[in-house]
Amino acid sequence: MDTAVAVMKRTESEQSSSNLWRDAWRRLIKNRAALVGLGLILVLALVAIAGDRIAPYSPTKQNYGLVFQGPSWSHWLGTDQLGRDLLSRMIHGTRVSLTVGVLVQVIVLGVGVPIGLVAGYVGGRVDNLLMRFTDVVYAFPDLLFIIIITTWLGRGIDKIFLAIGIVVWTDMARLVRGQTLSLREKEFVEAARAIGVPHVRIVLRHILPNALGPIIVAVTLGIPRAILAESALSFIGIGLTPPNASWGTLVQDAYSSIFAVPYVTLYPTLAIAITMLSFTFLGDGLRDALDPRMR
Repeated sequence: MDTAVAVMKRTESEQSSSNLWRDAWRRLIKNRAALVGLGLILVLALVAIAGDRIAPYSPTKQNYGLVFQGPSWSHWLGTDQLGRDLLSRMIHGTRVSLTVGVLVQVIVLGVGVPIGLVAGYVGGRVDNLLMRFTDVVYAFPDLLFIIIITTWLGRGIDKIFLAIGIVVWTDMARLVRGQTLSLREKEFVEAARAIGVPHVRIVLRHILPNALGPIIVAVTLGIPRAILAESALSFIGIGLTPPNASWGTLVQDAYSSIFAVPYVTLYPTLAIAITMLSFTFLGDGLRDALDPRMR
């Protein structure tokens, strides 16, 4: 009898979860700002994937006869202080920046989600130990901590996303812990525990799927944060090694001539701003769409 009740509750929970995702999608496509953000993100992703094919020139090829040439038919966005084509460097910078943003979130999910799940589900001393460790990492200023780790690891794109990911996983751990603390008291979790379902299965099959909404929103909003951190590191000279291009290195290269040739600085800063706004619009739309109170 108890098993039948548990199965019925599990079925109802799965049906409710399916309806929630369907309703969330319907609400999301009605949000114009979120759709605009999603469209721009898809365009940036296509540019990053097809960068080698659509870039008209090599991003590192120098031509001192074309230094600071304005926009023209041969160079749509002009050239920089070394005669390199800015459009090609912007396209390759898109790949680097988006790659850093996505890979940082992979590290955040790989570290923050397990810590949050274990701390929230087990509780007690384990929860206290994991959360105090999280608080210690959280107490350091993000950018300063990233600079210290980057200086220790060295320069390079792999070092950058690793350093950022090591620092910014704390918010995800706190979020997942809070969701787990709430979900572990629900009836379907108690029913699964009562019939002897293993704890690992309860966490992976019942708690984690029901916490995916806030996790997805946090990842969406975390990508532009990582892109901005990479741009800041490249701007102060401890990001990518020259002549590799990212939006941060483009701003750094153009900073010394910002008043003489302002358009060189304008392109990468606009790209950073548009990307951050796009992910913010999509994240806000996902937050509204996945809020159960909106049903």
